Amino acid sequence: MATIETPCIKVCIVEHHSGLCLGCGRTLGEIANWTAFTEGERSRVMAELSLRMESMRRHAAEASAS
Repeated sequence: MATIETPCIKVCIVEHHSGLCLGCGRTLGEIANWTAFTEGERSRVMAELSLRMESMRRHAAEASAS
């Protein structure tokens, strides 16, 4: 069986505002269905993660500045 690439870093906390995992940036649906996704679906999500994580960091910084 082939190993499936995953962005999981074992920090599984979902941020309530965005609905994204603070550790990997995926939604609960993406996490739950990760092994059922095609390689293309996983690649699409992986390509979006850096922007998602940056958005969460920016939102957190704005919230703490308020």
